[in-house]
Amino acid sequence: MILSKNFTSEEFTCPDCGESKMDQMFIERLQSCREVAGIPFKITSGFRCAGHNAKVGGVADSAHTRGLAADIAAETSGDRFVILHAAYFVGFRRIGVSETFVHLDMDPNLPADKHWLYPKK
Repeated sequence: MILSKNFTSEEFTCPDCGESKMDQMFIERLQSCREVAGIPFKITSGFRCAGHNAKVGGVADSAHTRGLAADIAAETSGDRFVILHAAYFVGFRRIGVSETFVHLDMDPNLPADKHWLYPKK
C-alpha cells in the first residue's frame, strides 16, 4: 500500500508480526524530510510489535511500537549530515544517530528536543 510519494507500507512492516501500523502524520513529516534531503531513504526499521521491539533491544516505551518512528540507513557521514539537516528543518525533535542509521520519531508521549548517539558496536 502506498503511504506517500516515496514510501509504501511494506517498508515499515514489522518482520515478526507482519503489521505496518504507521501514523499518517509521521509519514507526512518523513516524506517532507525526504524531499528536503533530496536523497532516497532506506527504512531499516519502522513499526515494531512488542515482541520484535524486545528482540532487537528497543526500549520498552519505543515510539516504533506506536508507528511514530523510523530508522533510516545512513552509512556515510555525508548521508547522516543531509538527513539530520532535513530532519531539523521539517520539525523532528527526537533524533538518534548511529554509525549506520538515523532514528527519527515524533512521539508526543516522549520528551521532545532530544538528540542521542547509539554506542559503537
